[in-house]
Amino acid sequence: MYLTKAKDYLLLCKTIFSFLAGNSSNLISQREMERFMYLICLIFLSDADTTEDVTVVYGIEGKPISINCSYNLKENQWREKSWCKHISETKCQHVVSARRFWMPFLKRRNGTTAIADNIYEGILTVTINPLKKKDAGLYQCKTDFLGVVNTLQKVKVNVLTDLWETEAPEEPRVEQSISSTPSDTETKLHIIVAGLLGFKFLIAVLILIIARSLKNRTTEDGYRRENEHQLFPVTGNGYYS
Repeated sequence: MYLTKAKDYLLLCKTIFSFLAGNSSNLISQREMERFMYLICLIFLSDADTTEDVTVVYGIEGKPISINCSYNLKENQWREKSWCKHISETKCQHVVSARRFWMPFLKRRNGTTAIADNIYEGILTVTINPLKKKDAGLYQCKTDFLGVVNTLQKVKVNVLTDLWETEAPEEPRVEQSISSTPSDTETKLHIIVAGLLGFKFLIAVLILIIARSLKNRTTEDGYRRENEHQLFPVTGNGYYS
């Protein structure tokens, strides 16, 4: 089956991770399975919708998203770099510019959008935090040198709904609250530790079984030798009678 639209991909992904979540083991909760499968689908969508001229990225509403634009160090290392949003086919509205010369790696922010230029690796990083529906659209990483503007990369940003938050029951938000519920990281750590302890226990049981088997075999050999001596007593001249 060939799917051509992002909504079709999303529908397929939702069907897949709903099936897997329903058949997952007790060690992995349904919510974790949905997160895992949803992220895989996002990666698949990004690869499926990437064209030669425009890079398509997907972000979740309310979450941060980072976009990297690489450039040639020899040509663009010291040029001014900026991030703009297309409001028409020919006009790109300026959003934020990276710092020049003086500590260019430090972020410069405009609202929810921040930009940082790594002039040593040739990577311009744009971060939108938090991502909103209005942030969807066509963007451009570009350089400006003596009035000459060059496009580094065109990026289409798509904003998706956070499925595992919208489908989960609403919970009251309490600021500075302390919860005794272990975090996902702690839970996974406990599972790993329990798995290692279980593995060591199985090894110990296996060693014990082998040791008992060897001991029983040695005991049986001893009994067999004693029986042979009793059946064939040794005479005074050293021969069996």
